[in-house]
Amino acid sequence: MRGEQGMDAERGRRWRVPPGQVAVKCAGAAAVTALVVLYSHDPQFMFLAIAAAVGLNALALRDLVAPVRLAADGAGLTVVTGYAGRRRVPWDEVSVIRVDERRRLLLHTRMLEIETTDDLHLLSAFDLGEDVHDVADELYRIRSRTRG
Repeated sequence: MRGEQGMDAERGRRWRVPPGQVAVKCAGAAAVTALVVLYSHDPQFMFLAIAAAVGLNALALRDLVAPVRLAADGAGLTVVTGYAGRRRVPWDEVSVIRVDERRRLLLHTRMLEIETTDDLHLLSAFDLGEDVHDVADELYRIRSRTRG
């Protein structure tokens, strides 16, 4: 899935959590919440089900409240911070944009790192709905248009 295509060069680009991923989280949250009700007679299972339901509901709610994780335009970036807050970062405060790749055991992770003068923002392909290399390339293009 590509970043939102309807945005032109002046308005920039936005990257969001894919709707299918949000639907899966919502369905999982609903299923685990239903298990809490169905197995209320088993205290051990209920404790685990409540913990899972709270976690899944929190993740699903974040995706519904703040689906756009990153936006970029000629003036700078808007990134999601905390649970669902947003922070506007002008381009002159962006120090580095890079992709961090790590291999551990059988896992291969890629994270988009956006380093600012006072913070580090990490985003995955699950946050962006697109490969992090493609997003980094697009950010470089948008940023270069503002400096050129």
